[in-house]
Amino acid sequence: MTSNADQNDAWASYAGPGGWNDPDMLEVGNGNMTTEEYRSHYSIWAIMKSPLLMGCDIRNMDADTFEILSAKEVISVNQDALGVQGKKVRSEGGLEVWAGPLTANRVAVLHWNRRDSEAGITAHWADIGLPPTTVVTVRDLWQHRSWPSTYHGSLTAPSICSHCVKMFILSPTHA
Repeated sequence: MTSNADQNDAWASYAGPGGWNDPDMLEVGNGNMTTEEYRSHYSIWAIMKSPLLMGCDIRNMDADTFEILSAKEVISVNQDALGVQGKKVRSEGGLEVWAGPLTANRVAVLHWNRRDSEAGITAHWADIGLPPTTVVTVRDLWQHRSWPSTYHGSLTAPSICSHCVKMFILSPTHA
């Protein structure tokens, strides 16, 4: 799954409405990954605007698999009308930031810990395409909650477990 994501990332500039990159069908629910790894897989496919083709047997789908595959906020990133594939914008020793623009000047941001140990990850505005003075609100797509304050310059997820993601939508404030 990770090598497919890396290969697909190289083709990001060629993707768009009428021509999406397809790194392969989803493996969510097929075994051999943890629930968190499935969540990472689904998140990466969603931000890359890849077709979200289920590859599991829906007759035997467990509750965790159903929750991941039906995550409306994550699907909304994949289906955003702007149609720009997100891509890897920072990678340091297995800690990655992926980002992509969305409609209404929003940005989808994904912190992906590919290491074998817990770590924090920071997305800097310069990496994700936001002007340095931009102030944003943050929506955590897997926790289904907005963070309580506004942020400017960078966004840090301080504790991401091994092989896990944190996925956000950053929305500029108009204050």
